[in-house]
Amino acid sequence: MRLTPLALAALIASPLWAQETGTTVISEGAAEEAAEAVAAEVAGDADTLQILAASEVTLDDLLWLRRPIVVFADTPADPRFTEQLELLTARPGPLMERDAIIITDTDPAALSPVRTKLRPRGFQLVLIGKDGEVKLRKPFPWDVREITRSIDKWPLRRDELRRK
Repeated sequence: MRLTPLALAALIASPLWAQETGTTVISEGAAEEAAEAVAAEVAGDADTLQILAASEVTLDDLLWLRRPIVVFADTPADPRFTEQLELLTARPGPLMERDAIIITDTDPAALSPVRTKLRPRGFQLVLIGKDGEVKLRKPFPWDVREITRSIDKWPLRRDELRRK
């Protein structure tokens, strides 16, 4: 799934990004509504990569079902956050094959359960296994290829591949 420039701009509400793409900058409240709309649209289709706000989900809900990929930033305008979302949405197929789900959190003041548990500082990419354990933390964006290679080394993923 590839987000349209307007949907991605609404999701991140970045004035710089909006200027580069010619889209309209919207308020933070409207950005949150747009993010929820995009997440609801994505969650409704089993053949698309799910992107959810951290306020909508707890990590315990995903235990043994999904592999959360959590993207934190202190603001939706963080260029690393924008780049990471673009990288993830550019190649959703390999992530969906690995039962991945994207969770975003750009509001440190809200203290979502995910943020409280993982305690990020600034931008952070966190890969979590189906067992609920943090497998990897990165302070910079990672490509889907790097993420899937890391996931494929995890013992549970290797067991899944052997059973196929």
